[in-house]
Amino acid sequence: MKLPDSYYQSNDVVALARDLIGKYLFTNLDGQLTGGYIVETEAYAGIIDKASHAYGDRRTPRTQTMYMQGGVAYVYLCYGIHEMLNIVTSVEDQPHAVLIRAVDPTIGLDVMRYRRNMAVIKPTITSGPGSVAKALGISRKINAISLQSDVLWLEDRGLSFADEEVATVPRVGVDYAKEDALLPYRFYVKGNKYVSKPNR
Repeated sequence: MKLPDSYYQSNDVVALARDLIGKYLFTNLDGQLTGGYIVETEAYAGIIDKASHAYGDRRTPRTQTMYMQGGVAYVYLCYGIHEMLNIVTSVEDQPHAVLIRAVDPTIGLDVMRYRRNMAVIKPTITSGPGSVAKALGISRKINAISLQSDVLWLEDRGLSFADEEVATVPRVGVDYAKEDALLPYRFYVKGNKYVSKPNR
């Protein structure tokens, strides 16, 4: 069962980033199904969050997707090389988003390996947001796509992690956000080998 649109429309992006841990993420591109369950996320709290692309209500061609009603994908290019998948949440004009940082791959492993140019499956295959997007075939071509589509969607398959199994820590690589860099907006499954470092 796909997560319904209503799931994404909560205005508590931090709680949603935590809740997405254990949800399954799938893509179906050219008849190739790939996916796994989410093991690492980061919340970005819109116009008040100095780490967010929409901080200070910055509406640009790039951030416009973040202002859509929750339940679409925001895919952007980072450092000119890595495409990154974010889940847009909340209501229209409230640009909240959750960055998907790592996935524990469960289906379509050969396809993912091919996309990542790997001879064997290693933890780095879906560790870190750039790797997740590449392994799942996600690019800016599907920016703003509905998560109700048959190309990219999320499911609840009953997998959940207790609070003691999930670390709640500051985000990665957002030092420019000053005090907001210290906010505990990153969640990950402790000890999961696909989590980007550190994963204790």
